[in-house]
Amino acid sequence: MSTRAQVRFATREDGVSFSEHPEKINAQFYKHSDGYPEGLGLDIAMSYADQEIISGWEIEHVQTKHGDLEYIYYIWSDYDKETWISIFKTNTFSDEDEECIFVGKPNKLITTYGSQLDESYYKLNTNNDG
Repeated sequence: MSTRAQVRFATREDGVSFSEHPEKINAQFYKHSDGYPEGLGLDIAMSYADQEIISGWEIEHVQTKHGDLEYIYYIWSDYDKETWISIFKTNTFSDEDEECIFVGKPNKLITTYGSQLDESYYKLNTNNDG
């Protein structure tokens, strides 16, 4: 099963919280698989931190809505301001509200989710003997 996500680009503006959906976005991309924070989230952060290339994105119109998303990412940027990233966990198969699960700069995302990835990778590749 794929982990679908949208990546939205928003302008940083005074009085707009990073932990809420903005009223207007500038561009939007769709990612059909690996949209979880340890995958796509790290790809986005690493792209900003180390200028790594991200593949597998589809350009979409800013008003396109999907009914099967699991994550929505916002990349907040503007001239002379640092970039911030927000991640929302969506609940497309329930009536619960979307939850903002991350707000921070790209390096914080790498620290937060990169350590989880390293830990889970380590655990998956060890046996009972250590």
